[in-house]
Parts: sequence; structure tokens; C-alpha cells
Amino acid sequence: MSLVTCTRREFFFQVSAAAVLPWKSPVLDIHVHVDYSGRTNEQLLMHCDALGVKKGVLLPAEGSMRENPELSGNEACSTLMRAHPSRFVRFSSADLKRPDPIRRIRTFLDNGGIGIGEQKYPVACDGPEMRAVYELAAEYRLPVLMHFQEPSLNTGFTNLPKMLRRYPRTIFIGHAITWWANISADSGSGASYPKGPIKPGGLTDRMLADYPNLYADLSAGSGLNALTRDPDFARDFIRRHQAKLIFGSDCACRDGNGAGLRGGKCIARQCLTALHRLCASESSFRQIVWENGTKLLKISA
Repeated sequence: MSLVTCTRREFFFQVSAAAVLPWKSPVLDIHVHVDYSGRTNEQLLMHCDALGVKKGVLLPAEGSMRENPELSGNEACSTLMRAHPSRFVRFSSADLKRPDPIRRIRTFLDNGGIGIGEQKYPVACDGPEMRAVYELAAEYRLPVLMHFQEPSLNTGFTNLPKMLRRYPRTIFIGHAITWWANISADSGSGASYPKGPIKPGGLTDRMLADYPNLYADLSAGSGLNALTRDPDFARDFIRRHQAKLIFGSDCACRDGNGAGLRGGKCIARQCLTALHRLCASESSFRQIVWENGTKLLKISA
């Protein structure tokens, strides 16, 4: 596609988004995957434009993460960021079950990465593999974004508070099924997306209150479920933790309106709409979708 055509497309979608979106704040998407389930880079840009995403954080998938769904790794993220330097920044990642993962993470940090992750591998969150990652994150003073999913990925979730205390200079960003199920003291007996009222006192809720080095990524169906299953709880949760919450999509939609997804609904659009409805003010919404992430990652406007 020519530069002229691309510019016209971006202009068209930015104008369209501005005309239909209920929010005026720019959006930072902290959870963007490249080649997600076959989505092209052009379709990714359409997705961003349609939702008002001014900046996207590209999260590489390495090793076992690339198998299902289809995702691309460090090299593809680097290439896309170079092609659109004003639109994307990127993290660095490595499969911790492959040889010399810390060296690989370090390589892509030294070449422009501003964080580590998404770390989504079959290791314990308090095991030696992740401890090496926490030490590297502290060395670089960059955050690590983690996918928690019992019983297979970053397991031993109840041991996370020990890691938060042991590595106070490491910034942790929590995400995914186990992370958001534990917003409730009743985590749902293993259900991926528990329904119904949330019982106060969940581990995720308590950790966000107790540990200054912990943040939350609102992306994917798990984040959307946490926002929508109990709106009264969600409003209070947002009020209490609005300085710790960061919007992310983790969405394979191709146009910001559900194209390419079963059911035809864009997870990112649903999450932003729910957030906008639940936040007490426009300033609270802006803090979550823009200010928290850009401040944490030191991203300029």
C-alpha cells in the first residue's frame, strides 16, 4: 500500500472514531500482539484508529506462545515499531523453557524495548526462571507483564505476594484468567470467567492495595469479565485502584468493530465502553486509558 493511501486510511478512521466514540481521551493500549490470528499490520492500524488508540505497546510472543493462537515475536515487533515509530513501542520477551532466555530478552531491551513480556510460559511465578526475569527487570528499571493461568502458566499465584516483597524494585503488571478471577475472594472454583457477584477480599484486590510495585492490565476477556460481572463492585474497585489500572486490548479484532472474531464483537471496544461507563469522571477514565501507562512506561505524547 502506498504512503498516500495509508495516510488517507488513517485520516478516515481517526475522523470516524472521533465522530462515534463516547470518549475524548487518547488511548494507550498496553497489550498488542502482532499477526494475531492472521491479522495484518494494516488491519491492526485500523483497529487502533477505530478505538482512538494513539499508542500501542507491542508484546512479542516467543517459543510456545506462538503456537495457538498465531502470534509473532521480537523481530516482527521491532520491524513494525520501526515502520511506525510514532504509533508503537515494544517490550522484549523470551520462552523461559528455551536455552539462554535472559540473554535474548536483554538483546531486545538493549535495542529499544521498554519492558519485559508478555511472559506466558509453563513455569512457577516464584520459580528460578521468573526470578531471573524479575532481577533483569529491576536491573533495567522496566516492568514485567505476566499472564497468570492456573494450572499451567505462571503457576503458584498465591505465592506472588512473596515475590512482590522480595523484588521491591521490580514493577509487576498482572493479567489474564487467574489474575482477574482472584478479584473475588471466591475465585470461582477454577472457572475461567466466573460469573455473578464478587466477594470482597480477593487476592488480586488486596495485592493492588498493599504493593506499590504492582499494576493491572485490563485486557482480554478476563479483564472485560472482571469489569462487567458485578458493576457495583467494579465501580468501587476502579475508584480505589484507578492509579494502578492500565487499559490493554489483547484483541484479535481486525477493525475495532469485531471483524474476524466469533460473535462479531471487539473485546477492546467492549472494555473501553464498560470502563467509560463505570468511571466516576472523564479524568478517571483518562487516567486509566492514558496517563497511568504513559507515566509508568515513560512514553511521551
